[in-house]
Amino acid sequence: MIDSADHPSIAADHPFVAAVKPLVDAMGGEMVAPDRAEGDDVVLSWEGRELVAVRLPHLSDSLDHILAELQRRHGMPLAELDRKTKQSVVRILEQRGAFSVRHGVETVAAALGVSRFTVYNYLNRESAAKAGE
Repeated sequence: MIDSADHPSIAADHPFVAAVKPLVDAMGGEMVAPDRAEGDDVVLSWEGRELVAVRLPHLSDSLDHILAELQRRHGMPLAELDRKTKQSVVRILEQRGAFSVRHGVETVAAALGVSRFTVYNYLNRESAAKAGE
């Protein structure tokens, strides 16, 4: 839950705020008081009342967040996963747009403990499988 002492104007106890918090956390965003919203922040309202603003992460921060979440989900460093699971991770990352981020392939390769060439092979294998469907 949001610490309302740190953010007194966030309606932390509101069910809507509690409902969107897991989504904001999953995408690596930050919840701020609506009166602290800046530029690209998204202010969320419920029944005409501004409850919370969501500060979206930078794309590069999102990739780091996604990699950390995948590591937590697998319960071990991604570099220790077997080949088949690493291929699955690359598929998930591709679906989430990880490779549209500058240096995305390099970042993913480092996290998986493989070369860029290997990541490209995983991506090509997936593309070939889709073309054969």
